[in-house]
Amino acid sequence: MFGWCIMVLTFATVYEVFMRYVLNAPTTWAFDMSVQMYGALFMMAGAYTLSRNGHVRGDVIHRLLPIKVQAGIDLFLYIIFLLPGVFALIWYGWDFAADSWRYKEVSWSSPSRTQIYFFKTLIPVAGFLVLLQGIAEILRCISCIRTGEWPPRLHDVEETETMLAHKEEDFSEIEDEMRSEMNSGGSK
Repeated sequence: MFGWCIMVLTFATVYEVFMRYVLNAPTTWAFDMSVQMYGALFMMAGAYTLSRNGHVRGDVIHRLLPIKVQAGIDLFLYIIFLLPGVFALIWYGWDFAADSWRYKEVSWSSPSRTQIYFFKTLIPVAGFLVLLQGIAEILRCISCIRTGEWPPRLHDVEETETMLAHKEEDFSEIEDEMRSEMNSGGSK
């Protein structure tokens, strides 16, 4: 859902460039909007990236260890580092967002005085989503320690390009099957 922020950000940036360099009439809101769109993308991508095992990690040695040991290390690190960090993000982010809503905070560095309390609400929301994904990762680690195999990651959320590639592959397979049936049916 937040991937649409990229489209908004792209169109707003193109609009700002056109206004600034072609019409010589820059907008007052473009900078704040781009910061908020990029910030929303950055914050909301945390849980998604964790679900895809896409965060940067130093696994030079980790990947050489037995799978159960990998799961144990990951479980330890999730409990010791991820959970406290996420709880702090939710706790302090909630206070930060509540204060912002209380006095309807606006950007003090912008001439357009853009409202930012909506944006600050994403801080505890992002923390909560990372917490949910962190719990899922902890359960994956526990399952791996018990079974000796990593549970497969769900592929219910994929990049648009990946989904289109899969659909094209499915369509080409269906076409191939139809051709082979027609050829075999015609030769009988």
